[in-house]
Amino acid sequence: MPRAETRFEAIGTRWRIDTPAPLTDATQARVRAVVDAYDVVWSRFRADSVVSRIARDGGTHALPGHAAELLDLYDVLEDRTDGALTPLVGRSLEHLGYDATYRLRPAGAPRPAPRGVRTRDVLTWRHPDERGLTVTAARPVLLDVGAAGKGQLVDLVAAELRACGVGEYVVDAGGDMVHRGPDAVRVGLQVPGHPGRVLGVVDLRDAALCASAVDRRSWGDGLHHVLDARTGAPVGGVVATWVVGERAMVADGLATALFLADPDVLQGVAEHTYVQLRADGRARFALALPGRLFGTGQD
Repeated sequence: MPRAETRFEAIGTRWRIDTPAPLTDATQARVRAVVDAYDVVWSRFRADSVVSRIARDGGTHALPGHAAELLDLYDVLEDRTDGALTPLVGRSLEHLGYDATYRLRPAGAPRPAPRGVRTRDVLTWRHPDERGLTVTAARPVLLDVGAAGKGQLVDLVAAELRACGVGEYVVDAGGDMVHRGPDAVRVGLQVPGHPGRVLGVVDLRDAALCASAVDRRSWGDGLHHVLDARTGAPVGGVVATWVVGERAMVADGLATALFLADPDVLQGVAEHTYVQLRADGRARFALALPGRLFGTGQD
């Protein structure tokens, strides 16, 4: 089938949308509007975002309806990882240099997120109605939804394509992707730090695939974006993860959680398959993974 590509950069990553025919200008404009609307809510890198207002003032703020499912997912993953994965990690990332100015220099030793505090201790939200969602912060807090937010935005872009009448597509935002169509696409699982080397392949059809790796956003020796909120330090032991599931938001969140919890602990969050690559080169994976691994020790 002939393919057309639409490429752009947004939310700090490269996007690529593959479709059987070129997207119209109107469809591209609608896709970019979805991305921009998400960014102005969740970005901690822009002063006019809702997240930045919550960080400055706390208080009550209006959010789009889809924010509820994102916060609900964090609630579940926070529980499954014993607080290691939480949106309350924003200040910890800033302290290590991953801030709005991209300082990329730590301000000192890692700073944990508030100890013993869960997201629902700081934020309250209700499920949305026709007016959207209201969230109330008991005090100023800097949220970071990078663990699952990019995946949710991929889902929202895919939904906008369907609303525009596009039935076949691959939406890929820096390795988080959704496929819809009759023919599977083969995706290589890149080994961190080795762009020309793959751990294996996944045959993706009518599903989402999300990846996370320590080299995706790294800025110094041992400094990368996947933190254990309990310590405020970047995680070690696991260097890359991949999750295949129905929705990119959930696959993205689980891919991050696999750095912080045993895969068995995450069973039941949603139906999914996974690969977890450790620093020693050994890989653990779900037997139902739609693909195969090669060239590595396996568990």
